[in-house]
Amino acid sequence: MKRALAAVTVAGLAAHALPALSSFAPGRRALLPGLAGTGAPDHIALTFDDGPDLESTPKFLRVLDDYDVRATFFLLGSMLDRDHGLGRELVAAGHEVAVHGWFHRCLLWRAPRPTYDDIARARDLVGSLGGGEPRWYRPPYGVLTTSALVACRRLRLEPKLWTAWGRDWRAGATPESIVEDVTSTLVGGGTILLHDSDCTSAAGSWRRTLDALPRLINWSRARGLRLGPLGEHDTVRP
Repeated sequence: MKRALAAVTVAGLAAHALPALSSFAPGRRALLPGLAGTGAPDHIALTFDDGPDLESTPKFLRVLDDYDVRATFFLLGSMLDRDHGLGRELVAAGHEVAVHGWFHRCLLWRAPRPTYDDIARARDLVGSLGGGEPRWYRPPYGVLTTSALVACRRLRLEPKLWTAWGRDWRAGATPESIVEDVTSTLVGGGTILLHDSDCTSAAGSWRRTLDALPRLINWSRARGLRLGPLGEHDTVRP
């Protein structure tokens, strides 16, 4: 009996954690292009995680406005709850707002009900900003679980990860390393992951990301690639 119960427990844990395999980027891009964020070949989706942050996010908004670029911001409910006005400012500036959960905690260690409550609470707050019902969800650390997928289905959210990231959360990241990390895997139709807040990253890391942002915009434009939010990612330019 004990062995049978242990087998059932192991099987349940495996089923819970199986979607986490999608966090392996090369396999995700090849086998799950929709989840990875693959879109129209002439478009790059620009996305930011972990905001909004009153110290850093307005600086990103100014750079994006200077270059006439719109992006998708995956917002943490716990950060947005500090300043709803900053979230509304994102929407007013034409950016897309999406859901990153309420707390930045790995879902592997969360049961189904707390997982649902975390995503739903963040979804409701993001949806109150005036940008319409949010469409996208990105889990903390890019780690999905079966519970998260079930919650997304109930909440009408579509999980979306990325194809290229700047690893900009690291203490040792530089603007040059961020650009190199992104462009080493970025091709038309890709999705970039950056961070507009250091709330879960090395202190001040957002400053290097901010310095790298114009270079990434210019890199993309020099190759004839449009930059924009995920909501425009499947639209091919005539």
